[in-house]
Amino acid sequence: MSGKPFTPTAIDEHIGQRMQLRRVMMGLSQKDLAKICGVTFQQIQKYECAGNRISASRLFELSAALETPVSFFFAGLPGHIEREPRNGHLPKPRVADGGSDDPLAKNESLQLVNLYWKLPTDSQRETVMKLLRALNGQK
Repeated sequence: MSGKPFTPTAIDEHIGQRMQLRRVMMGLSQKDLAKICGVTFQQIQKYECAGNRISASRLFELSAALETPVSFFFAGLPGHIEREPRNGHLPKPRVADGGSDDPLAKNESLQLVNLYWKLPTDSQRETVMKLLRALNGQK
C-alpha cells in the first residue's frame, strides 16, 4: 500500500448505494449480510457508505450473497466515465453527468417493483395498479 488515504469516487458511492438497496430489498440486515459473506457488519457498513472500496472478488461474492448479477451494482451509471487529471498521476474517475431519464435506472423503481411483488394476493396487486392508473389519469 502507498499509505495514501482512500478517497471514494462517485462510482464507489454508487456501488455502495446499490449494495444497500439490494440488501434492503431482500430484507437483510447488515449483520445478516456480513454473516453470509464472512465479514463483520462494520465492513458491510463501510462498503455501503463507500468508506472502503469493494474489490472485484468481494463484489462477486456479494452478488452471489445478494442473489443478483454483478451488473446490478453498476446499473444507472453512464456508459462512459470522464477522467479528471491529478498532478501528473493517473486520472481519478468520476461519473459523467448523463442525466438519464430512464425510470428503470432509478433505485426507487426497483423498490417499487419489489414491494409490488411482495403483496400477498393478485387482488392487492390489481388494486395498486388501479390506484396508479387513476393517479396518472388513465383508465
